[in-house]
Amino acid sequence: MVAKSLRWTTRDLDAMPDDGGWKRYEIIDGELLVTRAPHIRHQGAAGKLHVRLETWSETSGMGNAFQTPGVIFTPTDAVIPDVVWISRESLDSGIDQAGHLTVAPELIVEVLSPGDLNEQRDKEVKLKLYSLHGVQEYWIVNWQLKTLEVYRRNEAQLQLVATLLDGDSLTSPLLPGFSTPIAQIFL
Repeated sequence: MVAKSLRWTTRDLDAMPDDGGWKRYEIIDGELLVTRAPHIRHQGAAGKLHVRLETWSETSGMGNAFQTPGVIFTPTDAVIPDVVWISRESLDSGIDQAGHLTVAPELIVEVLSPGDLNEQRDKEVKLKLYSLHGVQEYWIVNWQLKTLEVYRRNEAQLQLVATLLDGDSLTSPLLPGFSTPIAQIFL
């Protein structure tokens, strides 16, 4: 007799004790992932991108940026990205009563934490998850190397289209008129 493997759900997350925000609990394909509070440089890069996206959003009126929102794709796929940008239309129909997003944001940003497992999670596991659920653009930020990888939806999947370096500027067809120098993200 083969034992069934344990599959975590969002219901299980609701029963987790509050640890004061020191740990981040996510579920991907029923597997529980627990990470610690990130490095201050990690938070700095995420914060700078959030501020720039929200400032652009206020000017354009096209949507909103959020830092560390809960995104529930399915009961067994619930994550907390570092930053998201979501259009007004998606936001109007995509929030549950607890304030979690229940639709794919158009843009998700993950800032890498040190370590091979963390990098594999963001560059492989989350890339696949976000691609599967219809995210239009995915940015992976490496604060240690000061790079930003841009993945865009092409032929129903997210594909790497650019790796931006210190002297480059970040723009996106998803965000008309948005531009920020990469160097300013890593101050």
